Amino acid sequence: MNKNSHILALPNKSIINKHLIKICILLICIPPIQSYSQNEETTINALVKMGFENVSRIEDNKESIFIIENTPYRLNGIGIGKAIDLIQQTGLPENKDCRLIILNNNIPQISLLHKQINNDSVTSTGRQDWVVSYELGDSWKKIKNKEIKNSSLYKIDILVYPEFSFQNYKLSRVYDILLNLSPAIEVSLWKGMKFTGQIIIPIVNNYGVRYEQVRPGFITLSQTFRLPQRTFLTSSVGLFNNFRWGFDAMAKHFLKDERFSVEGRLGYTGRGYFENWAYYHGTKWTLTGELGGNIYWPLYNTQFSLKAERYLEGEYGLRFDMIRHFRYTSIGFYAMKVEHAGNNGFNGGFRFQIALPPYRYKRKGYIPRVMTSNNFGISYNAGNERTYGKGYKSQASDNIMQENSFNPYFIRSELLNQNY
Repeated sequence: MNKNSHILALPNKSIINKHLIKICILLICIPPIQSYSQNEETTINALVKMGFENVSRIEDNKESIFIIENTPYRLNGIGIGKAIDLIQQTGLPENKDCRLIILNNNIPQISLLHKQINNDSVTSTGRQDWVVSYELGDSWKKIKNKEIKNSSLYKIDILVYPEFSFQNYKLSRVYDILLNLSPAIEVSLWKGMKFTGQIIIPIVNNYGVRYEQVRPGFITLSQTFRLPQRTFLTSSVGLFNNFRWGFDAMAKHFLKDERFSVEGRLGYTGRGYFENWAYYHGTKWTLTGELGGNIYWPLYNTQFSLKAERYLEGEYGLRFDMIRHFRYTSIGFYAMKVEHAGNNGFNGGFRFQIALPPYRYKRKGYIPRVMTSNNFGISYNAGNERTYGKGYKSQASDNIMQENSFNPYFIRSELLNQNY
């Protein structure tokens, strides 16, 4: 009996072998799990340290997904390139895809997709291996509710907009000049929502009494949405430029071939102006709008657009634009045919926009950043038309360079041009 009890207490060899196998498997699996966690945290922290905001990451069996908002670099091509370089060094997963989604005021704009590679045949990866597109797949649904680091919400930028205008309507003077410095407070209130409050400070004024006083500029609330199928919608309400106030909505849809897009705009505004800090406005409201299409030529980063428009005097017209985009500037020409205008309704001119330094800047927590606006530009009216064919802008940052800042073809050309 004692002998049998002693035999039952001894471990069975098969049981010992099973336990040893389990322990070996566990020891083999632990290092990769720790390595993955460390790499994930290292990459996210490094992106935050570089100044990127709204940073997050998630991974499933199909792909690894990053999201960032480029706030430290003035030019998106440069900022996105820096983020790609970092992810390739520390956060690129093995045997699965990697996608980087770029946000603007917490709204997804474009994504960059790196397809999984066979490590046996490819030893390195580079910027040329990332596909840039407006397509997000189902990646945004997976990550949009995940906790982010370094949020951009409620952080304040104080942007100083330089404004320069000139006209030659008088025989007594070659040019009338208007030079203003217009600081603006811009703050993100929630996803897609931005408040802008601007003050115009005249420096040189030959335009008349109404331009000589310190006065409000843009005071707006703007909400941007990303709709299905590569469609973006922005609505704004408040005080605009060109002495207008009211409501404005813009929509743009990119076709499956993303070189092509269609867009529309609708505004319902009245005329108003400040005089001695009293606001005067009329009772007449005007419906304005535009509808047109765009073609982008990637080889030369040149955009062509044709639009039918309704202007502030209720007249109709057609407008053609050709704009070529470079890293630090955008330059273009335009031609118009407008009802009731002089020169048989024909007019035209040129436009340019230049990126202003500094080209890199970081926030320190919630301390407001003070800096120049992203860029500065001028539009020249060659026909000297003063009344017809006029419109307005609904946002202080609305310009031809900003419109192109998330263009996938332009971003890809900047990624491949690494001479930063």
